Amino acid sequence: MTYFWIALGSAIGGMGRYWCNGLVTARLGPEFPWGTLLVNVAGSLIIGVVAALSASIDRPWPGPEARAFIMVGFCGGYTTFSAFSLQTLNLLHNGEWMRAGGNVLLSVVLCLIAVWLGYLAGNGINQLRAG
Repeated sequence: MTYFWIALGSAIGGMGRYWCNGLVTARLGPEFPWGTLLVNVAGSLIIGVVAALSASIDRPWPGPEARAFIMVGFCGGYTTFSAFSLQTLNLLHNGEWMRAGGNVLLSVVLCLIAVWLGYLAGNGINQLRAG
């Protein structure tokens, strides 16, 4: 049954990524991959929250199947390192060295900050649940 939940989460995440990326690109233009950056940062925040929530020894939440659905399925389908890599390569091929470097720097820094903030938020929720 866990494989079913992962597949469902992947499908929902992939459709969410496609929708979000299209929306952001339509509003901000295709010159910089803002949509991919946004979904990767948001996915990092989500996975950080769920990792902290499910790491609680006393009352872990979500359970194993829900954790697989969110972290492996949804976040795996929603975030995309392959699109980030291709978009960065395309920027390099087009001679857009600053934009390519900015994409790499922003993606790494913002995703690390997002997963850290998500983990802090999840720990805060755990403390509220325990208290």
